[in-house]
Amino acid sequence: MPEEGLDWTPREDLLTFEEIERLASLLVMRFGVESIRLTGGEPTVRANLADLISRLSQLPVDLSMTTNGVTLPLMAEKLKAAGLNRINVSLDSLHRDRFNDLTRRDKLEQVLEGIDAAKVAGFDPVKINMVVMKGINDDEILDFVEFGREKKVTVRFIEFMPLDADEEWSNDSVMSLTEILELISSHHEIVPLQRGNAPAARWKYADGAGEIGVIATVTEAFCDSCDRIRLTADGKFRNCLFALKDYDMRNLLRNGATDDDIANLFVSGVQEKWAGHQIGKSVFIRPSKSMSQIGG
Repeated sequence: MPEEGLDWTPREDLLTFEEIERLASLLVMRFGVESIRLTGGEPTVRANLADLISRLSQLPVDLSMTTNGVTLPLMAEKLKAAGLNRINVSLDSLHRDRFNDLTRRDKLEQVLEGIDAAKVAGFDPVKINMVVMKGINDDEILDFVEFGREKKVTVRFIEFMPLDADEEWSNDSVMSLTEILELISSHHEIVPLQRGNAPAARWKYADGAGEIGVIATVTEAFCDSCDRIRLTADGKFRNCLFALKDYDMRNLLRNGATDDDIANLFVSGVQEKWAGHQIGKSVFIRPSKSMSQIGG
């Protein structure tokens, strides 16, 4: 989070639950979308989130959520009962001072309690998303490995991407998939698992103590197999996390558009999806919005 904080989107600019449900239903029923993930910013700041989950859980999809985990001690059971299938918790440090520096919040204890609460509520697997940044938290990779093995949660190490709100990203701050695996494999034998269209490449521990994932968006981009699209909280459809253009679904919804009208815009947007994001190359253009404004 930037030191100056973030601007809040006016409530009237946010999609209503009914609008989200309509778009989700169309994508599932017409285009065969099989999974929906609620992200942020932080999805748990949305009032009556369990109501939205209950609506979306009626669709034949795998319904998951990525959260900072702070409110999970209070919400995990309710979210599970509403029909949420899986939870990912974003956590970049296990050290209180460093966590505070990165998030501007002294909430590490609540996040750790939230991870336990998610497990107690029956979420399985619970995944931890750690963005690895050289010189900032790369010294904690093995700590996260042991944390995952002890807690029986899946840790996913994510290469640092140029979507940070502070705009301090540089290629020198990226710890690559190769470097991450070399470090982990020097302490634990890991075995590769078959990969589909998911962003994470996966390995299991040879001793059976779970698995890890690595999302190598920068050094080993998987754009050719990516089948994800994004819908922001204010109703903008994006065909790529790094897209420079979005499509205004909210305007269509609030001006009497038919399902065909909406479907046609989705089709047009996907057809314009580019071959790759070009991070690290001279032609790369950083998106104007940060990850917290787009949704991970």
